[in-house]
Amino acid sequence: MLIHEIQAEIRRLKREKGICILAHAYQSHDIWEVADYVGDSFGLSQKAAESDADTVLMCGVRFMAETVKILSPQKRVILANGEAGCPMAEQISVDLLRSLKEKYPDHTVVSYINTTIQLKTLTDVCVTSSSAVKIVQNIQNDKILFIPDCNLGSWVQKQIPEKQFQFVPGGCPTHLLITPKNVEQARQKHPNVLVLVHPECAEKVVELADYVGSTTQIMDFAKQSQATEFIIGTENSIVQHLQIDCPEKRFYALSKNCVCHNMKMTTLGDVYECVRGIGGEEITLDADTLRNARRSIDEMLRLEKI
Repeated sequence: MLIHEIQAEIRRLKREKGICILAHAYQSHDIWEVADYVGDSFGLSQKAAESDADTVLMCGVRFMAETVKILSPQKRVILANGEAGCPMAEQISVDLLRSLKEKYPDHTVVSYINTTIQLKTLTDVCVTSSSAVKIVQNIQNDKILFIPDCNLGSWVQKQIPEKQFQFVPGGCPTHLLITPKNVEQARQKHPNVLVLVHPECAEKVVELADYVGSTTQIMDFAKQSQATEFIIGTENSIVQHLQIDCPEKRFYALSKNCVCHNMKMTTLGDVYECVRGIGGEEITLDADTLRNARRSIDEMLRLEKI
């Protein structure tokens, strides 16, 4: 079968079976084209909760499918490729977080949404890369234990210097492949071009950027900007997506090494097998875990409205 033929079958089967397909922004464009929604992880889980579909297919990594299940416990949630995990989400164990809570009992535990559901059950409030600053600003406590990404946490801290932060070593191994030297070389090759980076990048990289934001924010900035050339400092699939969406503009990868291999595990073939009912992994979680993890997300949503 040709790609467009597989895509046509996926569209037919998802309509026939009432399946909502979610594609994270780092998925390949052939998967984007069959998805009902494309975006950042938490935004996708909200779209799934609003959908009338009884079955949700997540083309992303495990913690994203777990978040979908937290917000839609009554729905059947399938992870398109069961081997697709997130190294950052798995960096901190439940035992380590428990020990940190004992060490810093007067701190509010703030977890990046990129964490396992087990860590969310021990978390006071979750944040996304786009909402982190606002959420932490609205927390009454001035003592914050931020996990797992110390790079995102440091970026938040710089914008809220009046609060005290505790971090643990951790972060996205993909974004950490981008170095200050990459920025220097990119600016030499493409002078006067805006550098847009994700806050998961190392602190020294973030300091050199013209704009810092989540994946969706980076894409929106590039689309809305009057500038016509951009250096993209996040997962390299975004370069292709922007090239397709904005053919009149030019986009360059900040580092050729910024490739998330876990995201690349999901293929159009995986999606096809899932809608046929012979692939993927169903996310099953007990009611107590779902309820306890939901509290940290509900608190995020409450603080975001203040």
